Amino acid sequence: MLLERDDGLPTRAGVAAESEDRHAGVDARCDEVRLVGVDLECRSAGVAPLGRRCAAAAAFERENEVQHGLSVALSVGVAGVLSTGVTGTTGFVEANGLTFAYIEEGSGPLVLLLHGFPDTAHTWDSLRPQIAAKGYRAVSPFMRGYHPTAVPGVDPSQETLAGDALALISALGADSAVIIGHDWGASAAYGAAALGPDRVTKLMAVAIPHPATLRPSLRKVRDVRHFALYKLPRAPQRFARNDFEALPAIYRRWSPRWTPPAAEFDAVRECLSSPGSLDAAFGYYRKLSPLPSASLRTKITVPTVVIAGSDDPLAEPSDFRRAARMFKGEYILEEVPGGHFMHREHPKEFAARVLGHL
Repeated sequence: MLLERDDGLPTRAGVAAESEDRHAGVDARCDEVRLVGVDLECRSAGVAPLGRRCAAAAAFERENEVQHGLSVALSVGVAGVLSTGVTGTTGFVEANGLTFAYIEEGSGPLVLLLHGFPDTAHTWDSLRPQIAAKGYRAVSPFMRGYHPTAVPGVDPSQETLAGDALALISALGADSAVIIGHDWGASAAYGAAALGPDRVTKLMAVAIPHPATLRPSLRKVRDVRHFALYKLPRAPQRFARNDFEALPAIYRRWSPRWTPPAAEFDAVRECLSSPGSLDAAFGYYRKLSPLPSASLRTKITVPTVVIAGSDDPLAEPSDFRRAARMFKGEYILEEVPGGHFMHREHPKEFAARVLGHL
């Protein structure tokens, strides 16, 4: 049995002990587990890839898509809420071969707000109305695989995530947009700005430096080990144990000075409890490669603002300064109080910085 911490990550002893597991109904007999930087390779002989879903899982996804289709028919264009106390217009749109759910407020030039992990579109509930009040149409989609967005059949590549952002701009009826992304949303935003510089009027990346410039260091191994460990078989199941007790543990570790109320995680828990969504969220990590994709090797010409948390254990302001080499145009670093989830910890100060650059 795999030994683990309260944040859902296996201990070192647990990783060494686990040589046989099951993922999506497929036996994975691993004869070598090797950590290279922050990438974990699991070399398996004679088995299906860990990312491949079994027939039962595929059927489960098809059922989810049918249910989602009914939800689309009932919800498109309806003003309301996706969770108690959240105002705005909710809707669904087809983009890049997938049905995306989103929340929007306001009218005017499009501002696309992309969330990360473990999170949802509700992470922008405080910022979205403030952007709308400045004369913008603020739209926060649920990222690929995050309920009520549809669950895809394959794990997404960096190019897919970048393509999602660009396709959403078109699907929402806009020619271009400001893109604000946090965590995985920032990674998607970097790719979108590189692949479609004529479609992105400004890029704001939160908490993640340009991925092509990230360098593993011994000092950060503990804080970035999830990049490797989330690739392990049954990582999603471990994360979901005991009603997602790993959620608050992750937030505490990545934002060490923040003590959020228990209700802070309700929307995330509800989203990841939906069939297929948790596994889809972990698919981002399974597909992650230590080698930058084409979109991450291209220098960005779009005006860019990067926002770093002063207490973020995953990325320090110096990491963002080093990343400046990937940008040909304007590149501004804003440092704000807080950890990885600075936009939740200090929403007023964070909003002031963002609104100042719109």
